[in-house]
Amino acid sequence: MSSSDIFIGETIGTAILILLGGGVCAAVTLKASKARNAGWLAITFGWGFAVLTAVYTSAPLSGAHLNPAVTVALAIKDGDWSNVPTYFAGQLLGAMIGAALVWVAYYGQFHAHLTDKEIIGGPGAQATTAKAVEAREKGAGPVLGVFSTGPEVRVVWQNLATEIIGTVVLVLAVLTQGLNDKGNGLGTLGALVTALVVVSIGLSLGGPTGYAINPARDLGPRIVHALLPLPNKGGSDWGYAWIPVVGPLIGGAIAAGIYNVAFA
Repeated sequence: MSSSDIFIGETIGTAILILLGGGVCAAVTLKASKARNAGWLAITFGWGFAVLTAVYTSAPLSGAHLNPAVTVALAIKDGDWSNVPTYFAGQLLGAMIGAALVWVAYYGQFHAHLTDKEIIGGPGAQATTAKAVEAREKGAGPVLGVFSTGPEVRVVWQNLATEIIGTVVLVLAVLTQGLNDKGNGLGTLGALVTALVVVSIGLSLGGPTGYAINPARDLGPRIVHALLPLPNKGGSDWGYAWIPVVGPLIGGAIAAGIYNVAFA
């Protein structure tokens, strides 16, 4: 694979991943969406199908890493770090493009949601309602969850551990049964396996932090949230932002180490 193929494949694939994954979060969250309040099952399966679609689309070009934790794990496994910066660049750019497309697709819903006093608080709102209280939670704005993850209980070591554990499960599944014949990315069957693993992680381990398990998935959309001209959008919670970046990278490295010791 050439550097240009890798960059283009990762950009397109990660953009699709975030468009569909962030899209289901927007659908479930935003006022005036037909899927509002569809719940956690919709989100977990939406992200699983997003992974499936993104992998099938980008695998022929880049091997469909779509996740810096997977890229790091494969570099540790194979000892080849030469293409890591190219993968990282495509993944981050793709994640930002995908997040911006979610904003375009749900433009009217974002406006309706972020001008509703019951959601953003302020004069005329009932301050005791769950939505108004949520909107004033320190650090995070009322639609940040459409773009990035955040903890239900803010305990740094637990939040970090949750992201590490979830990523270890994901990357081990990729390394043990999801790679293509060349071993440099996800194959056809690996796409389905990985999508189902993502659903499983979401159902079983997603509750505490929202299961980023992918640094680009969280950081790219968080940057877009900070830049977009959304009314009353609130903060981007940069104080938490390092956890869904560092945790998955550590998890990917641990998974590669386990693979090299136990399976290689």
